[in-house]
Amino acid sequence: MRMMDAVLGMFLMASVDVASASELWRAGERHGTTTVASAAVRDAQHHDALRYTVWYPAPAGSTETALTIGPPDAPLFDVGRSAMDAPIAGKRLPTLLLSHGNGGSARMMGWLGTAMARAGFLVIAVDHPGNNGVDEMTLPGSVLSWLRADDLRAALAAVRADPLLGTHVDPERLGVAGFSAGGYTALLAAGARPDLQRLLAFCRAHPDDGVCRPQQEAVSHTMQARLAAAASPTLSPWMSHANESRAIPGVRAVFLLAPAIMQAFAPEQLTSLKQPVSIVLGEADTVAPPQSNGEAVQALLPGAALQRLPDVGHYDFLAACTAIGLQRLPELCSSSVPRADTHAQAVDAAVRFFAEALR
Repeated sequence: MRMMDAVLGMFLMASVDVASASELWRAGERHGTTTVASAAVRDAQHHDALRYTVWYPAPAGSTETALTIGPPDAPLFDVGRSAMDAPIAGKRLPTLLLSHGNGGSARMMGWLGTAMARAGFLVIAVDHPGNNGVDEMTLPGSVLSWLRADDLRAALAAVRADPLLGTHVDPERLGVAGFSAGGYTALLAAGARPDLQRLLAFCRAHPDDGVCRPQQEAVSHTMQARLAAAASPTLSPWMSHANESRAIPGVRAVFLLAPAIMQAFAPEQLTSLKQPVSIVLGEADTVAPPQSNGEAVQALLPGAALQRLPDVGHYDFLAACTAIGLQRLPELCSSSVPRADTHAQAVDAAVRFFAEALR
């Protein structure tokens, strides 16, 4: 057995009380809501609610059911499987905060969350207000991007206060993971401060960069529309706090999947990070081009792990598409590499990274 395999095995056995080392855990799932004051300005209906999903290891006998996205009779995405409200296997569990990309959702990242749960982690994911695929997308949800880290902080606090889940959170073994804009969120949570003027200057010089163009999830959110919203009386008071620290105390490790908006961080903000960082990206990514995003981060953090996946695009890190999804959403569902293979490599990298970093 390789050294890392031995470390991983010892880590997982220490994390969860199991009858034997060979016990096969299921992925349990629970849902909750809390409140975040800033959600009211980002949410289209001005609600201050924040939804979160928790995945965790469940006993082998737990019954998992299919997780999908879309109409029940015509799902667009096949997320995987989980056991709703199943018992929790273990006591204190290494804990991960998980942030989705622009227009995504907690469930869209369920392929990663459920896999990490089966590996012995407790995973807390959120639906970022005004910037998720469940509710109406809003310009404030896009412009006030740094508030995403506050969503993770609030969800963590809510889960820690939960009478059932709270005792299983291990604040001494806390990691954060994010996809696309969620990677930006993860770095905020780790302590990197953004500089939106730096991002604006980059986009003025490189208007065709994938990060600067409107995304498929919100084609009306052009740079001009975002600037106008930022200068509005509603958002300008919030903009004055844009460059403040959003660090979440206790974050010990950072995992980035196809990270985006990396141009918002000055070099010193990244080089000052003390936590280990691991990056997985697709070489065919045109939404968050590696050269100006993931590779740029790794160049500033020589100790960071970087795994490049050939022929993998940005949306390959979304949940697997059904046949209906491929037909209706070809721009999100077309892949040169089987999405299951991409997910398997990302999960393997995440499990090994967090097993080592959160020992």
